Amino acid sequence: MSAAKSHLRSLRRVAAFAFLTCLASLSAAERWIGTWATAPIAETPGADTPALAEATFRQIVHVSLGGDKVRLRLSNAFGTTPLTLRGVHLARAAAAGAIDPATDRAVTFAGRASVTIPAGASFVSDPLEFPLAPQADVAISLHFAQLPEKLTAHPGARTHSYLQPGDALAAAALPDAKKTTRWYFINGLDVLTDAPHAAALVLLGDSITDGYGTTTDQNNRWPDEFVRRFQAQPDAPALGVLNLGIGGNRLLRDGLGPNALARFDRDVLAQSGARWLLVLEGINDLGTRLDARKKGGDFASADDLIAALRQLVARAHSRGLRVIGATITPYQGADFYFTPDGEADRQTINDWIRHSGAFDAVADFDAALRDPQNLTRLAPEFDCGDHLHPSLAGYARLAAALDPSLFTP
Repeated sequence: MSAAKSHLRSLRRVAAFAFLTCLASLSAAERWIGTWATAPIAETPGADTPALAEATFRQIVHVSLGGDKVRLRLSNAFGTTPLTLRGVHLARAAAAGAIDPATDRAVTFAGRASVTIPAGASFVSDPLEFPLAPQADVAISLHFAQLPEKLTAHPGARTHSYLQPGDALAAAALPDAKKTTRWYFINGLDVLTDAPHAAALVLLGDSITDGYGTTTDQNNRWPDEFVRRFQAQPDAPALGVLNLGIGGNRLLRDGLGPNALARFDRDVLAQSGARWLLVLEGINDLGTRLDARKKGGDFASADDLIAALRQLVARAHSRGLRVIGATITPYQGADFYFTPDGEADRQTINDWIRHSGAFDAVADFDAALRDPQNLTRLAPEFDCGDHLHPSLAGYARLAAALDPSLFTP
């Protein structure tokens, strides 16, 4: 062997050793990982909007990962004017909007209790010492000063929030508060962890991921069920599970919220510590063709939706995310949505998800929920009754269909 080749081989060994040493140090370093998140949409204030001005709004969220230090993410993404908060508090949630006063902490932004978030912007709080158990319920209390003309909201909270006039940030209980099942301006909660290989799984989806038909305040959406199942494993790695579902969401056209391609950067790529993405989208693109035909409008074809999914995969891969494709679940019997050509396109898309190799892994949610006697329908025990959304047993079945070994280092 020549001296030059021997020297080159030595350099390669040194470089490989340095790379592995760097990976080892990264695995032990502290880093922020998302433990809870939600996807915002725009809301124009109306008759159903809570009277947030000069009031305290206490919102309850159910986290996945635990930790000793947290930071809060707030969003005025759809505001056309600034949002000003007089104060923000975090506490461990108790029943009916109450908190454990011993855990109550004021959240600061650049050392200040008040914060003004410009139109279209998001803010991250200062790190806060806050012991947080896995799967805990956290109360996030906002005291509003100035509201934007358009609100940034998530209407499918499936969890009660509590509205109290005036400053009730530190109030142990809110017995006279008005209740709603919406979130406003809260966008995510991160934990600081040095757990080896800690990372977040982002779930991009529609009402099936958002949890339509689940029980208010019971956290029995399929992502919640998956967290319980995953963390029950011995020596389960630290995995944050982030639900970015929006009811009615579509891949290519706006609906209740922005289409999946339009919201991808904000709702997926911006998540702290994201390493995996699961995509369960397309049923609303297929189902809304029925109404589009009645109105003489156009609609997305199977080729259009496959092209959109390819876009999501390419954008995720460019940021180092591994992507899991979830097959679209059955919907025959949902007469407000089902069409024979829509079903044919669903089969085409599912076949592509399973066999194209575009995804790093596949979660076959179609196979998990379909009726063995009629493959185009939900199995009766997994059907909530509208033949489109899963029952509680169906949501648990979806959680069981996602292989936990995918997230083992």
